[in-house]
Amino acid sequence: MSTSLRSIAFALGIFQLACSTSLNAAEQGFLEGHLKIIFGMAVGEPDEMPRAEIKPESYAEYPLIVLTQEEKKEVARVTADKNGNYRVPLPPGNYVLDVQDRAAEHVRVAPRPFTLAPGESVRVDMNVVIGIHRLQPAGANRQD
Repeated sequence: MSTSLRSIAFALGIFQLACSTSLNAAEQGFLEGHLKIIFGMAVGEPDEMPRAEIKPESYAEYPLIVLTQEEKKEVARVTADKNGNYRVPLPPGNYVLDVQDRAAEHVRVAPRPFTLAPGESVRVDMNVVIGIHRLQPAGANRQD
């Protein structure tokens, strides 16, 4: 094969690779949103209710996972930044956003289904409710 034919074949190969890479990148979209950590207020007298301050490092305690809707297979994991914002690239498809190990962490979260089209950005905000409990009335545990 002559040098010019090899050069043309090489150039065509590079062009095909570049085209397929750019097509794949164009198909990808983004999931973005805001994680809000809510301290669940206890039921009881106002003076007995605990107060909590959510610190920026608290967002790292609640990593988010993206699951396929059908198989519930994990496809991505993302941690919110210090302001509670997150953004993750994903291929088009039907997904569910959830909190990792929410049962073990004893948090209330409503998993959020969403659909991502090629080249689209979808905003899905997530609320995590922590610290929910019922306070006992004064003297409720006493046995007279």
